[in-house]
Amino acid sequence: MSNLRLTKTQILEGTWEGLLSDGRVGAEPPLVKVLHMGFEVEGVTIGSAQDGLGWHLRVPIPINAISDGVQTFVVVDEKTGDTLDSFTILAGEALAEDIRAEIDLLRAELDMLKKAFRRHCIETMG
Repeated sequence: MSNLRLTKTQILEGTWEGLLSDGRVGAEPPLVKVLHMGFEVEGVTIGSAQDGLGWHLRVPIPINAISDGVQTFVVVDEKTGDTLDSFTILAGEALAEDIRAEIDLLRAELDMLKKAFRRHCIETMG
């Protein structure tokens, strides 16, 4: 089991950034890899944090990973094989249709709940 904790800080200019820590001061940077569709993402860098209690992890999002649908990236501790975190990018027309369908379903369920609640109120009032 890995003692590493990974906290996302931001996605900026095509780079996912996070802070890795294990609670030790001055420790060697850990070995991590980032996988997308089972392949290792190249260009991942780890630099020391200013407080000395962790490391900045930077993951360049490959241009070929930006496409319609859902793209998931998994950050793995190479030493233990544990998954530290993951992040997902959603894009494209297919996504817009999925969201519209989901909203339509939620609206239908809300209408059903409103009718049932009104019926319940009428039955319990008198």
